[in-house]
Amino acid sequence: MAEVVEAGLWGLVAGSALLLGAALGYGLRIPQKVIASVMAFGAGVLISAVSFELVGEAYDQAGLAPAIVGTLIGAFAYTGGNVWLAHRGARHRKRSGHERAEAQPSESEQGGSGSALALGALLDGVPESAVIGVSLLDGGAVSLVTVAAVFISNVPEGLSSSAGMKKAGRSRGYVFGVWAAIAAASTVSAVLGYAVVGSFSPAVIAAVTAVAAGAILAMVADTMIPEAFNDAHLAIGLITVSGFLVSFALSRT
Repeated sequence: MAEVVEAGLWGLVAGSALLLGAALGYGLRIPQKVIASVMAFGAGVLISAVSFELVGEAYDQAGLAPAIVGTLIGAFAYTGGNVWLAHRGARHRKRSGHERAEAQPSESEQGGSGSALALGALLDGVPESAVIGVSLLDGGAVSLVTVAAVFISNVPEGLSSSAGMKKAGRSRGYVFGVWAAIAAASTVSAVLGYAVVGSFSPAVIAAVTAVAAGAILAMVADTMIPEAFNDAHLAIGLITVSGFLVSFALSRT
């Protein structure tokens, strides 16, 4: 029971970074290049975590086939959900709205887009939080690297998306309501990741970890990298690599 509670608390910690980012993005006028830089750093962090903490762990536990199959399933599942949501107004949910052609639509421009944006945020956040709970299954201690990676990447996600929501005319209540709900969902996802997946065999646990990895990697490529490079400057590549190396260093300490 104690470990279930611990899983939920770590999921809440990681999810709370979305609220922190939302507060920054909604309350401050942050230069576009700063948003792009922070998003690039977060993308690098997640790419490293997926590589060394998730896919690598799945391979160590069950071998190459479950790692590959699980990662592909996760990528296909995320992409399918993302395509469905894109047609309902959530295509640019992580965009800060600098370019009008890539801005989030208002409710008047596309009815139902508010709900789609909320569902899109949920789609992005659930896999990240679930692997926090799953990480507790390996020796009874949470992977602090995974928690740190999700937390660090959630700040720019909340920041950029909330800035875009504000420019699209979303109310303060809507913006913070969405991110509070996602933080709560992160808690539940971490609990389910521990409680449900824990009853499976090591091969299944490895496959589930790989599924989450595939979904996260697809999310990074589809939503975070485009925003990071939307206002690309000469240091964007270096910043992405820096995020990658920070996460890699954490995984080796």
